[in-house]
Amino acid sequence: MIAAIPRGTVSTYGAVARAAGLPGRARLTGFALRISPPAMHLPWHRVVGAGGRIAFPASSPQFREQVRRLRSDGVPVKEGRVSSSVMADLDAF
Repeated sequence: MIAAIPRGTVSTYGAVARAAGLPGRARLTGFALRISPPAMHLPWHRVVGAGGRIAFPASSPQFREQVRRLRSDGVPVKEGRVSSSVMADLDAF
């Protein structure tokens, strides 16, 4: 499901879990991303927390990398959040 998130859009951990048939398992989405091999080249940066919030602490290198990648995809990030207008509807996939 993560690989299906189009460039220029994002989805939440919860929406990814629901689309994968695992409603209520948002943390499992995060775990799957954490253990996935780099060779899978998953667009991890397109997955954000509820309300469009970047889940990493603002002072962390991961936060800065996610912001950089999202902006490279054309997703505006303001104060650690993305607009609901860029949320992908994974139920359509």
